[in-house]
Amino acid sequence: MCRVFSARARFGLAAKADRALGVLLVALIAACAKPDVAPTVAAPPPVVAQAPVEIPKAEPAAPRPVLPFDEAVLDAANQLLGSAKLPPAAGGERWPLTVDPFVDGLTGVQSNATQALAARTMRLIREDHSQFEALPFNGTTVGRSPWVLIGTLTGVNAERKAEGRRETYRICLALVDSRTGKLVGTGLAFAKLDGVDPMPLPFYRDAPVLAEDAATQGYVESCQGMNPGDPVHPAYIDRILVAATLAEAADAYGAGQHAAALKLFEAAERMPGGGQLRTYTGLYLTQWRLGRRDAAGQAFARIVDQGLDGKRLGVKFLFRPGTATLWSDPSAGPPSPYSTWVAAMASSAAKRNGCLLVVGHASPTGSEAVNNRLSLMRAKAIESQLVQKSPALAKRITAIGAGSRETVVGNGRDDASDALDRRVELKIVDC
Repeated sequence: MCRVFSARARFGLAAKADRALGVLLVALIAACAKPDVAPTVAAPPPVVAQAPVEIPKAEPAAPRPVLPFDEAVLDAANQLLGSAKLPPAAGGERWPLTVDPFVDGLTGVQSNATQALAARTMRLIREDHSQFEALPFNGTTVGRSPWVLIGTLTGVNAERKAEGRRETYRICLALVDSRTGKLVGTGLAFAKLDGVDPMPLPFYRDAPVLAEDAATQGYVESCQGMNPGDPVHPAYIDRILVAATLAEAADAYGAGQHAAALKLFEAAERMPGGGQLRTYTGLYLTQWRLGRRDAAGQAFARIVDQGLDGKRLGVKFLFRPGTATLWSDPSAGPPSPYSTWVAAMASSAAKRNGCLLVVGHASPTGSEAVNNRLSLMRAKAIESQLVQKSPALAKRITAIGAGSRETVVGNGRDDASDALDRRVELKIVDC
């Protein structure tokens, strides 16, 4: 704008304009000749210092109360079914729902307690949630229904951690959509120990080992995801049909129908994903019960190989209380299986690279000093037997005692329910 008016002044246009226009042009030219000056802006009002606004912190969620067992089951089940977001069933029909037998959240063991948890949950579904039709867990029902209910019951200490002496049960329930591989509902509660029977069911009571098993681990991790929309562990979804067959086989074993159970375990082994710890355990137990010792030994060798492939195998050697002397359960019948176990363990360990660590464990009763000595004595007893079977192990085997620092049950009952706390573990380690 200033350049326009300056140009007009140079060409003498101001002289031809009237006086008023001339005065205006002169003023504009003078203004343009001055350096640019920022326009005057009204000063902002003074800032008055204020105390910072204190945003209240969210209160941490109160820990869930510890309820009597039956009340805790109802609490978790109602959370689960209330959070399940399912579309209405076609034609007003009910959603078919199967219940995969619940397990201990640390060991994968099924017990009287986990069975009671599942039964109470099923009854609640039938009585108060008519949109669901509760079905048993087998190959037929799994193929019919995509909805599967899973659950874990885990002993936890005062800090609600699965270690040390257990004081409370943590109940986790989850509803799985096997088509999408997602959780659609979850529930969590804590229960008192009173009146709960932790005795393992027959198949798990008689199982000789504790080892990593991908299918069982997939079940536990899926159940404890605890948020609708969380993915289900692929190992669980991929092997759910095998799991249904194994559940039927374990029921048959528990009923004393060993020949029928053997056929089901053999069927599971032939299925995709059937080569898992529960399958080989079932083959070992049923063959042993039927007097087929050689076949049982072969099945136990596969158990050992799978455990040592995962570099860790916990074996339930039973010792007389306060000693390192092995004791055999009379109900298993003669002969004692320990010689078969040790032979398979020594053979498998001898074929592997690395060194073998033999770790003894003790249940949490008694003083820690006594438990340390006792667990070491038991580890050395098994170490000696392994070296007798395979002398080449002598230069790369070490026995240590862990006392009661690594309990997996932790109820302190010193009976079949916590036999895993008195296990001897074999670990493949670097030399």
